[in-house]
Amino acid sequence: MTKISVNNKQYETYADPSTPMLWVLRDELGLTGTKFGCGIAQCGACTVHVDGSPRRSCITPLSSVVGKEVTTIEGLSPDSSHPLQKAWIAEDAPQCGYCQSGQIMAAAGLLKQKPKPTDADIDAAMSGIICRCGTYSRIREAIKQAAANGGK
Repeated sequence: MTKISVNNKQYETYADPSTPMLWVLRDELGLTGTKFGCGIAQCGACTVHVDGSPRRSCITPLSSVVGKEVTTIEGLSPDSSHPLQKAWIAEDAPQCGYCQSGQIMAAAGLLKQKPKPTDADIDAAMSGIICRCGTYSRIREAIKQAAANGGK
């Protein structure tokens, strides 16, 4: 049995310690906001935070999060009131929406490190989070809006 903390709640799982965190989140804990995209950490749809830093959950083994805090899109705020979530809605950032939880979690990691990011900071932090619909300009504007509103 492995004990983990996700969204400030304690869980016990009998999953193999090498199981990618993505599958524990989705299949065992029912936290389906974190998406499976590529399975090789190239698209970013599965991005979560581990101790506050963005991490691709599709390649993060369960064993590596023991004693750490995992935060998923569901844990960002219970009612979509986080400044990034509000800005995403205001800027109409998502189109299909599939990558958006990964995009938002990457953006939250950026704003935690750099509360007033430049365009270059945004580009660097968001590179590798693939949006098939190409809404990158709206995503950038949402990040800027959230930053202006104290978006941690």
